[in-house]
Formats: sequence, structure tokens, C-alpha cells
Amino acid sequence: MTSPPRPTLSHDHPPRRLRVVSWVVAAVLVASLGVAGWVWGRPLYRSLFGEQCQATALGESVTFDPEQMNHASTIVLIALKRDLPARAGTIAVATAIQESKLRNITYGDRDSVGLFQQRPSQGWGSVEELTDPVYATNAFYDALVKVDGWQDMRITEIAQEVQRSAYPEAYADHEHEGRAIASSLAGHSPAGFGCRLEEASESGDPAKISAALKEQTGMSATGDGEGVLAVTATSEQFAWAAGSWAVGQASARQITAVQVGSKQWVRGDQSYEWTDAADPIPAQQVRITYQQ
Repeated sequence: MTSPPRPTLSHDHPPRRLRVVSWVVAAVLVASLGVAGWVWGRPLYRSLFGEQCQATALGESVTFDPEQMNHASTIVLIALKRDLPARAGTIAVATAIQESKLRNITYGDRDSVGLFQQRPSQGWGSVEELTDPVYATNAFYDALVKVDGWQDMRITEIAQEVQRSAYPEAYADHEHEGRAIASSLAGHSPAGFGCRLEEASESGDPAKISAALKEQTGMSATGDGEGVLAVTATSEQFAWAAGSWAVGQASARQITAVQVGSKQWVRGDQSYEWTDAADPIPAQQVRITYQQ
């Protein structure tokens, strides 16, 4: 007996149930890709369009956000203020990257806190002191200079001596970043440090900017009451250090422009670059403009 022919499905017109399932699967797939794109795309978006700071030196560029570079500028300029060699800044920045990602955090392993994850129970200071970036940085350098021969030691060895780290080899992963940041911020690589920032939304406080400059760099500023602070450095390198520090502090302190000699950085230009200034000043002078 011959069986009746089976019904065939048209490729052009699938059954309604199949069409519904296909649309559901497609919708779920698109939604999933959208969420994944949003999650994974955020770092890319921030890198391409968000606020960022970049240090370029010795043929390498490294990028961190303004909060992280604010702390990096404090770390490097305190080393310069203390007349420590450039390697001290490299070691300190690399250590802070490894320990806290250059963030002043209030938590950590056991009772560790701050940029360097120093422990109050180990005699580093109180929680309040160790969450003050200036105090924590000076405490780190106080310990560093007590290590005999630290200038010639590998960073992994120094980490073990100063930090008593369980993973000292991890510090070496950040040495190149520390070197680029320290070189540009200390003025050894002029115009090597810049930030891409949105326009300032609040007024800057010239007294606080001047006090921070003095505390962290040892340099003094004079104000004109017109939104500009002037700094005269002892050398062109120190002028670039003061100017780079001001750029690193710009986001937190509502600084809108910095000029060193014939070069200037202007906030809101959406570029890391320093450009030619319309009104050049002596190479050892710095102008810091803040939002009024």
C-alpha cells in the first residue's frame, strides 16, 4: 500500500511557531550582545572618549584615569622635593600600581589601607594618616631610603624589603609604567604628560592649589587675583615638573590651563598634547590657570 505523501515545508514561509521561536532567539541574542558590548565596551569608550591622562617617556606611553594620575603626580613630585633620584619615583609608582591600582582605598588585606596598602598594625601609622596620600608617600620613601643599596636593587628585591610582599615578583610587571610616569612627571621628558579632561564645572581654590604645590613639590606660587598662579622654578626641568604636576592635579583642583615656557596645555581640548603658547614666558616659569 502506498503511503500518502508527507507535507513539505516551504522555505519561503516557515510555520508561525518556528517564526516566533526564531524571533525570540534573535531578540535574546541581540540583547545579550548589547549587554556584553556595553560591559566590555566601557573601557574602550573611556579610552577613546572619556577623561584620561597619558605619560609618554622613553619610547612608551601609559594611560590611567585622572584620579590615578593625580596620585601619581603626588608620589613623583614628593620624591623630587626630597632630592631622591628618579628611580625612587619609578619604584614608588610601580608599587602603588601593584598595591592599589593608584587609588587611595580604605580597605585591603587584613588592615592594609591607602595607596601603598600599608598596615597600621605594622607601625606605618594610623588609618587616617595612611589614607592621606602625602603622608603615605613620605612613609614609603622613609622606609625605602633605609634599605642599603636600594638604588641598584631589582624592584622585586626592594618590594620584599620595604613592603614585605607575598608576591614580590608582581612589582616587576609595572616597572615600565612606573618609569614612564616618573620620567614625564619629574620633568625629564618635557611635554610628556597630558590629560584629556572635560571643562571645569566648579571654581578652583587658589589657596588650596598653592598649599598643595608647596607641600608636594616644595615650590611656591604667587597669585594675581585674576585666576592665574605663577611659579618660578630653579631649573627648566623643575618647571616642567611643576607644570606636569598641575596637569595631573587639574581634574581635582579645577585647573583649566598650564603653561611652561613656550608650551601650554589647555583643558577641554580633548587632547593630551602641549601646544605652542601665544604669549611665551621664560623657560623656568610656569603659569597655572584655574576656574574662577
